[in-house]
Amino acid sequence: MKEEATIKNFKKTSVIQVDATAYTVSTGLDTDYFSTSQRTDWEADPMIVAGKEIVPYGIQNDLPDKIRQIMDRNNLAPGILEREIGLLYGNGPAQYTVEIENGQITRKYTEDQEITSWLADWDYKRYIDMAMVEFKYLKGVFVKRYRNRAPRIGRQGMITNLEVIPGTDARLAWPAKGAPKRLESVKNIYVGDFSNNCYDTGVATYPIYDPWNPFKHSVSVGFHSKYSFGMSFYPKPAFFGTLPWMERSSDIPEVLAYLSENGITSAYHIHSPSGYWEAKKEKLEKKYGESKPEAFIDAKLEELKDELFKKMSAVLTGKKNAGKFIQTVDFYDDEGNLCQWKVEAIDQKIKDYVEAQLKISEKADSAITSGIGLHPSLSNIVVNGQLSSGSQMLYALKLYMASDTTIPEEVVFEPINQAIAANFPGKKVRMGFYHHVVMKEENVAPEDRVTQNAEVK
Repeated sequence: MKEEATIKNFKKTSVIQVDATAYTVSTGLDTDYFSTSQRTDWEADPMIVAGKEIVPYGIQNDLPDKIRQIMDRNNLAPGILEREIGLLYGNGPAQYTVEIENGQITRKYTEDQEITSWLADWDYKRYIDMAMVEFKYLKGVFVKRYRNRAPRIGRQGMITNLEVIPGTDARLAWPAKGAPKRLESVKNIYVGDFSNNCYDTGVATYPIYDPWNPFKHSVSVGFHSKYSFGMSFYPKPAFFGTLPWMERSSDIPEVLAYLSENGITSAYHIHSPSGYWEAKKEKLEKKYGESKPEAFIDAKLEELKDELFKKMSAVLTGKKNAGKFIQTVDFYDDEGNLCQWKVEAIDQKIKDYVEAQLKISEKADSAITSGIGLHPSLSNIVVNGQLSSGSQMLYALKLYMASDTTIPEEVVFEPINQAIAANFPGKKVRMGFYHHVVMKEENVAPEDRVTQNAEVK
């Protein structure tokens, strides 16, 4: 029988089908990013893009795109990050002052009308939304500042608005020759379509924002991030080491879907009687006589075999063919021997294969959740077949609010608070997220349990 191979590619995993038989093949993960045997110090040397020396963001200057592609295919990680963003956002942005009372640092939430009017002049909530997403995915955010024109005529400058530049579209300029290789040495930031090597957009150059001279430039860009150990310029996301698990877990549903659609959950051994094909060959010889060579007759016979087995394959495989059957006619040859067709199912241990894939998926879910840093009880992850109890969720939430919100808040609001300090000198007002402290149900009066307004942090 003539075999034709069909290959279905799922990133690092492929299903190769040869008629009714299929094979799954998994290749190694991207060694450039994830193999410990490969050099991953992508900040060692500059890269030239559109004539500019930049600090590459990833080995191939594509780490933001790589993360986006992996996240687009994963069913778990984006949802966990969205939950983290929601927990961080709390009740939304609010103005406050910091005070010390009885040796305790506390926040006093307030509202300054001048600052409120300034915020109303631009879409600051859009800025906060984008900054949170950028920080959670990349652990850093590029922010553009616009200054008014007043300094041109000697009047008071003001930062009018802020704008987040997606990490896919911004790169740090390589420091000047002789300068230390670190973030503080960067003097410019380049903006363009780096996903496509800036072919259509070109590269726009912006000076680094100087918080000690905030009105120096009409437009400037700052890079705000949390430091990663061993990195000179860009931080690595907290879940960087989990990316291989994300790729693996994303392949499993596609492979299982292919198993279901194409019926490679079972294979068959088909016994065909030789007398059947001898009779077919005799008919072909009578039809074409001596006008055709033996090779032509054999080729025609192979075509008949292909056509017959394709029809049988169409009936035997595929979830839509459940309940169908094949009808054959047994016969005896001239010597009285029984000639019959047989279709025997071959146990491919597919149950074991599927169960192994599901176990890998469970391990991947655990690794992804741990890598992102959110407790399973807050991620709606089922652990050992059980959902987390209310007390587990409560203490996980308290721990998260106490330890995992302060630094992200500082990075997200740093540009706004710098602008407030520059625009309204002397005011001690800052901005941050307003959170409630969740109390135990037993500590809430029965009449207040449905509409609990917890005490303010």
